[in-house]
Amino acid sequence: SEVEILIKHFNTHTGTGCRNFAIVLLLLRLGLRAIEVCRLTLEDIDWKNGWITIHSKSQKVQQLPMPKDVGEAIVSYLHKWRPQCADRHIFLRAVAPQKPFSGSTAITGIVRKALKKSGLKPKGAHLLRRTCATNLLRNGASLWEIGEILRHKSPETTMIYTKVDIDKLSFLAESWPGGNV
Repeated sequence: SEVEILIKHFNTHTGTGCRNFAIVLLLLRLGLRAIEVCRLTLEDIDWKNGWITIHSKSQKVQQLPMPKDVGEAIVSYLHKWRPQCADRHIFLRAVAPQKPFSGSTAITGIVRKALKKSGLKPKGAHLLRRTCATNLLRNGASLWEIGEILRHKSPETTMIYTKVDIDKLSFLAESWPGGNV
């Protein structure tokens, strides 16, 4: 429900709102790191086949299927609001000079501001990466699959990202002899 509150908050009738909406959807739906969002270029999107190429922090390159709502948000920003310039990065600063974000701090600022504006506790962009992992787990993805999407080297890292809802799992447990589960 907090994700829906956050998503509904954006004013996509402004350039900044439309850009920030697309950024937040990338973080939420694909679990991108803030720096990976900064690095995205126009060439990283294969519109014909619906893929997005991610350049990870460890120089690893991975293609992920692009969810429909993410693609629509990026298209809206590119067609209506992205400043025309020679730079090939997808997301550019809203103020002149229109250049790409210098680093992940800017993306974290966008997320913090959006969370605060929507009445949620302002945290960093990494929160949305963890939210993506938790949502994938809730929808039946295995830890291995989640680790692949998040580009983790170790399953132990993935386990840190995925929060298990104990209340929802308790109905699966059979009663232990002598215990009350």
